[in-house]
Amino acid sequence: MKKLFSIILVIVMSVSLTACSGKKTNEGSDAGFEPHLDQDTSCSITVAGSYDNFEALEAEFDRFNEVYPNVQLSYVKLDDYNNTLGMALQGNDQPNIFFSYSWMIGNEKYDSLFALAEDLSDPALSLDLNCIRPGLVNHDAEGRVLMVPVFSRTYGMLVNNDLFRKEGLSVPATWTELLNVCEAFRSKGYASPMMGYSRDSSSCFMNTVAYPLFAATLAADPEALALANKLDPAAGGSMRPALNTVEQMIQNGCMDLGACDEIEDNYTQVILRFFEGDVPMMICTGDTVSGTRKRETQSEAFTKAPFEYTFYPIPLTEDGGYFIDSPSVEFSVNKNCEELDMTNELMRFLITNTELNHMASLKRLVTPTTDLSFDAVYAPFGQVPSDRILSPEVLGIMDPLTVQIRAAAFRVGKGELTVDEAVAMYGSIE
Repeated sequence: MKKLFSIILVIVMSVSLTACSGKKTNEGSDAGFEPHLDQDTSCSITVAGSYDNFEALEAEFDRFNEVYPNVQLSYVKLDDYNNTLGMALQGNDQPNIFFSYSWMIGNEKYDSLFALAEDLSDPALSLDLNCIRPGLVNHDAEGRVLMVPVFSRTYGMLVNNDLFRKEGLSVPATWTELLNVCEAFRSKGYASPMMGYSRDSSSCFMNTVAYPLFAATLAADPEALALANKLDPAAGGSMRPALNTVEQMIQNGCMDLGACDEIEDNYTQVILRFFEGDVPMMICTGDTVSGTRKRETQSEAFTKAPFEYTFYPIPLTEDGGYFIDSPSVEFSVNKNCEELDMTNELMRFLITNTELNHMASLKRLVTPTTDLSFDAVYAPFGQVPSDRILSPEVLGIMDPLTVQIRAAAFRVGKGELTVDEAVAMYGSIE
């Protein structure tokens, strides 16, 4: 019996030691992730960004520390991010990783930032860029990848599914159905079947409606796209279908502009207004949707009477809506930072299906990975046909162009310009 007990004890101890060793190597990581550096390495790594807080990334820090327990990881928000990032990258406490955005590309103001960015496509780094949808990976003129998306975004409308069921209506899938369902809701006493932020051109619902249509028009006409990027007035006509749609939507009574103007911002206030439960459709971006889960408990109305909601493409044509597949937040690596090897190890850990999907789930943003594993709220976008998925970065749509359609859509929606006037002013609309 003593001999048998000794044998069992040895087996138990061996299994325990193996389990402990395995936990340090693989727990919390992708199945294929294997550390390339000494797991006892001690160092500090900082990620700088514009978010007030980043719980999803901090959760990733914890998972990374299961592999590298002595690496201190921190996230810091830079005030006035766009103007202070350059100073931070030149200062004494340089961040290892920093937020970057596709709209920075081509803007001379940010050339110095990208001069400091590491080429993340370098095979020596072993980043699995293939796990990211190709339309989200931006290559510069030299073929380098200076930023990698960790979240993506799109444009659409939050739908109160319970209201549609209550009124015996179906979520519209075409432009005609959208106009008809808005009329049906109005006849049932809903003053504004659709709502959205409309106080300022930045993040206004008019742009959320117009931009996908403008992008689709330019995607079908490369010559018009080239003119539009140059802000050539000759490209103004390409805005017409988008601006006509915005104008018709408002003129047909789909939304009450006065009620929309009462919404003070396109994030918290849009969400809380939607959670009041009397808005069938709320126009917004995926960035806004990311804040819904956290604010469910902040809404007294939603807490008392919760309802099912989903994010849908806005059916802007008779063939349906568009999935504008665009990066939301991207990470760049400061190639001059301290602990560059461990910084790249963190990036190699993060840029995997498992970790990107995990972050997207926690943040409630669309994952940038190829498996399109959406949160259930984004499920309708998984049904959009491939020929209606547009990647602005792949098309070559530049930020100056987006400024023009945003300003034009806002001013047409507000009645400050006619569609003809906005078309004629392309390239100089403020």
